[in-house]
Amino acid sequence: MAQQKDLEHYLSGDHNSLQAILIVEDDVNIGEVLVQAISQETSYFAVFVQNGFEALKTIEGIKPSLFILDYHLPRMNGIELYDRLHAMPALVTVPAIMMSARLPQKELANRQILGMNKPIDLDEFLQAIEQLLE
Repeated sequence: MAQQKDLEHYLSGDHNSLQAILIVEDDVNIGEVLVQAISQETSYFAVFVQNGFEALKTIEGIKPSLFILDYHLPRMNGIELYDRLHAMPALVTVPAIMMSARLPQKELANRQILGMNKPIDLDEFLQAIEQLLE
C-alpha cells in the first residue's frame, strides 16, 4: 500500500521540488528500510508501494526520477513492471535499480537496469542512487 499520507503531502506541493523515487517491494520491512535510508541520507522523496499494480496507479500522480524494483513481485515481476512503465512516453528515460537474490542478468543488461543482489548493502544502494541521478 502506498504511503498515502506522505504521498498526499508530496502532491500538495510542499515537496514538489524534490525528486521522487518509486520503490516497489512486496516485503514491507525491506521497503520501510529503503524509504528510511533514502529519507535520511539523500535529498530525494521516497514513495513505497508493494506491487506493480499499485506502482502503475501511483505514477498517475507523480513522475519519479528513479524506479527501485524488486524482481519477485506478486502477479507481475519487476521486468514486466519495468517494461510497462517504460512504455509510457513520460517515463521512457527513467533509470531503474532492480533487487533480488537472483537476478536475470541478460534481461537487466538488455534494458540497462542496474541489478543489486539481496541482502542490499545500504551504502552501495545509496551510492547507486546518487550515480544514477547525478
